[in-house]
Amino acid sequence: MKEEKRKVYYLFSPFLRIFHWIMVLSIVVLFVTGILITKPAAVQALEPTFTAMSMDWVRNIHFIFAFLFCAAFILRIYGFIVNKGDRLFPRVWEGHFYSETIDVAMHYMLLKPSHAPFLRNPLARGSYAGLYAMVLIEILTGFAMYYMTEPSNIGGTLFGWVNVLLGGEMVTHWVHHIVAWLIIVFAIGHVYMVLRADLMEAEGEASSMFSGVKFLEHVPKDACEVDPPREAK
Repeated sequence: MKEEKRKVYYLFSPFLRIFHWIMVLSIVVLFVTGILITKPAAVQALEPTFTAMSMDWVRNIHFIFAFLFCAAFILRIYGFIVNKGDRLFPRVWEGHFYSETIDVAMHYMLLKPSHAPFLRNPLARGSYAGLYAMVLIEILTGFAMYYMTEPSNIGGTLFGWVNVLLGGEMVTHWVHHIVAWLIIVFAIGHVYMVLRADLMEAEGEASSMFSGVKFLEHVPKDACEVDPPREAK
């Protein structure tokens, strides 16, 4: 048997990991309740009667998790401040980012047998930046619709311009709905890539969102961005 020597890299802080699982739960709940709000199915016959299955409850759950998701970003930002591994965005200003992204993408598409070792590869970092951009659109359009009936309060002042910019509440609703589906498509691709990396490379990709660490045999190209590794026991 071949003995592999792997090093342990501490990558993700508890703040990022807690945020990650709040985000997972929030996305699932927001998507399901959002679909029901968009096109009520079994609950529509109960309106306007207030019951445990009424649309009032569905909307309230949607709103609660929307605020929870936004509040959770405080953990994400704090983790970015205190831990080098919790970086928010990729270094798009560095030329090698693009060539490395293509290299990783070709590997995931089975066009290359391997790619250079990374703690967090540039393709993943770029995709997370895209996810945060979509989340920002959801926040802006969601709160624009939420505060639409009260344009005089601070919420209407902060988000009312979104409806004006997009040309009306119906367009805002359409954008919110389409981007929600794009986030679900991202989530499916993300799960595939994580499981594929864990099965093929065995570097602790999936478990890192519980433990915060990854196990690499080769020195990753982005090792300088985190604290020095320790030997795996």
